Amino acid sequence: MLLLLACGPRLDVAPAADDWSTEGPGGPAVSFSEAELGEPCAYLLGQEGEAEHHNLVVMHDGYLFMPWAPEDGGGGISWFDVSDPCAPVKVGEGFHEAMRETHTLAFGEVDGREYLIVDSIWDEGARGGIGVFDITDKTSPEWVGELDLPGFFYPEAYFWVSLSTFWQGDVLYVSTGLLGVFLVDMSDPTNPTLLSDEAVKVPTQVTGSFHVIGNLALASSAGSSATSTFDVSDPLDPSPLHTWDIRDSTGDAVAYYFANVGGAYALFARKAQGGGPIVYDLREPLEPPFVGDALNLEADGGYVFRHEDVLFQGESEFASIYSFDDPSNILELFRFELQGDLDTPTPIGNIAVLSVDSGAAPGEATAMVPWATEPDGRGPVLELTSPSDGDIHVATTGRIGLSFDELLEVRSGHLGSVRVWDEDGVLIPGRVQVQESLVNFTPDDELVSDTSYFVEVPAGGIADSSLNAMAETVRFAFSTGAEVVEWPSD
Repeated sequence: MLLLLACGPRLDVAPAADDWSTEGPGGPAVSFSEAELGEPCAYLLGQEGEAEHHNLVVMHDGYLFMPWAPEDGGGGISWFDVSDPCAPVKVGEGFHEAMRETHTLAFGEVDGREYLIVDSIWDEGARGGIGVFDITDKTSPEWVGELDLPGFFYPEAYFWVSLSTFWQGDVLYVSTGLLGVFLVDMSDPTNPTLLSDEAVKVPTQVTGSFHVIGNLALASSAGSSATSTFDVSDPLDPSPLHTWDIRDSTGDAVAYYFANVGGAYALFARKAQGGGPIVYDLREPLEPPFVGDALNLEADGGYVFRHEDVLFQGESEFASIYSFDDPSNILELFRFELQGDLDTPTPIGNIAVLSVDSGAAPGEATAMVPWATEPDGRGPVLELTSPSDGDIHVATTGRIGLSFDELLEVRSGHLGSVRVWDEDGVLIPGRVQVQESLVNFTPDDELVSDTSYFVEVPAGGIADSSLNAMAETVRFAFSTGAEVVEWPSD
């Protein structure tokens, strides 16, 4: 029910949408010929002698950020200037013996310092969980905190270990296979503590990831077909909404290796008996419908990413680009080759960063490979919000989440690029965090009951890996009561 206002309150002035900057130059700014596409033009490595076990990369502060660590520990993090991706320049690096293979990159800022969460391992696998790097000075990152998780055990690589993390506000969600999802208090990143000794039990069996979009979470498995959506409007008490098996276009349940979120869609990398992406629509979280798939019989899926109207998926023996301009008709467009277990092709502008986690040719664990002739010039598009426009009875403990159609620059998330007011026009203070293609706003204080809130995501704010900002402003409103006050007229 809408309560219409003729003019409405005057909104407090918010910071400028473009009131942010990066130290580095951003993503690739080089053009390529058609003949250069698909061919590695440079390789990235961490410190000399590292295990050459690589996977996900992201853009952070205008630099390419790359973790490098094997499953059994001993690894680090590096930043590169990739404005000329064929002549990358390393600008910072750190190492810690307890860092293990890390599948997601959760960043957060607390009291003016910036932190990164990685997976950790101790005592030859008898202990482990998460580790914390202070990355405020990227030329000298420092290991400042760690937390052992109950039940951790390696070498059971998927069952009893930390597999991924997601940081929203003061809460870190840690997916740990059969153990479930642990909730960790990150208000002091140098001393992370469990919010409960018991992990949240997830019907997905081997929980591989827990993506959080405001009050909605997608809990996905690592190696089975089971999947769940969760209500996380009370971040300390996640509640299952719907559990289902991922099915392909034939209706058969299909195992997948890992899942991701891109805009309005949940993306699943089919494994065993073929590869290729399977896509569901998250705009109906109570029962997400199947949208489309592609079956690649020569493949065995790894990790999947969206970049605007294409999907990138690692397929073990190779990696593929798939069309996504029509999500109901997904087609393979191109293949990349790189020696080793090619699980991770990360799209960064017009470069695919191909990474293998075993069997790499010496010095070639991560390759910079052009996939488009011209640098990326289009900004990200917002496709999904939580709460949605017009939602009522939103919990006062709720947060605001935004899901975009491509990977984002972490620095672009700030209080000018995500603005929230109450129905009296008072600007709500909070924290904005970016993780891959997702943005979350966490209010400093709980929302007020029976109150409407106005959200604006302005043009020129949130930006992609190449520092292209949103082209169009998005506005929506929701209420913690039974009615939503309409956006004030301009």
